[in-house]
Amino acid sequence: MTAAFDDWMKTVQAGAEQDLASYLPGPELLPLKLHQAMRYALLGGGKRVRPLLVYAAGALFGADAEALSRAAAALEMIHAYSLVHDDMPCMDDDALRRGKPTVHVAYDEATALLVGDALQSQAFLVLAEARSLPPARQLAMLRLLAQAAGSAGMCGGQAIDLDSVGLSLTLEQLEQMHQLKTGALLRASVVLGALAGKELEPAELDALNDYARAIGLAFQVVDDVLDATADSATLGKTAGKDAADNKPTYVSILGLEPSRALAEKLRLDAHAALAPFGEKAARLRELADLIVQRKA
Repeated sequence: MTAAFDDWMKTVQAGAEQDLASYLPGPELLPLKLHQAMRYALLGGGKRVRPLLVYAAGALFGADAEALSRAAAALEMIHAYSLVHDDMPCMDDDALRRGKPTVHVAYDEATALLVGDALQSQAFLVLAEARSLPPARQLAMLRLLAQAAGSAGMCGGQAIDLDSVGLSLTLEQLEQMHQLKTGALLRASVVLGALAGKELEPAELDALNDYARAIGLAFQVVDDVLDATADSATLGKTAGKDAADNKPTYVSILGLEPSRALAEKLRLDAHAALAPFGEKAARLRELADLIVQRKA
């Protein structure tokens, strides 16, 4: 990772944190507990991969700053809501997230449920209030976000994940699950960032979809490798939980070293997909490297 990329990443992450804080209801507003818990769930943690992808894709087409800010925040709110619900006892039942107690542990289960609901609604409100976008393109972006978050995207993948506990999945079935559970929001991050700049030509959209598919799978493969090899302090969440819960993973199906090799192949696939964009796609290439080479 170059110094220039590191500086860019820190700038985007810090800006995203400030934007998220500004787009949330203040902690002094009623209902106090809900608004404070929303901020607890969303602020002060996370790698902000989705905002990074939004801004990197936006750089391809000179995207509008306000549209990028709102798209990045909306995606991060959807992601955070999914984590809050995923950690609850009725789903993955985890007590640790981003190095601190999960929302249902820090508050209570009912509050955690409402936090997820409220963050999901807030995401669409934030994107709907973008003033700089042509109405037709804004509507397309809202539709894309809804599709990525719903039963044809993230929620569908989570449902398959819950139904797969204790089952033996094929590699193709595992890929389908993670293309929905993880990949759908990552694809939305890339495409929304690009749409903040312009209407996309079919060839441009195809290239971005190929890139997003590769990094979406790579993200999950690396997650499975880290879950099998790192400790909880490094990950900021409970390590080894998928194996303990008897969930199928890339490591359980392929093995550790083949999983690492697959992640590297997907990194190269992501680079190849970006060839039509030339040097303008440098940040997207560097993010593919970051996703595969990360240690947490």
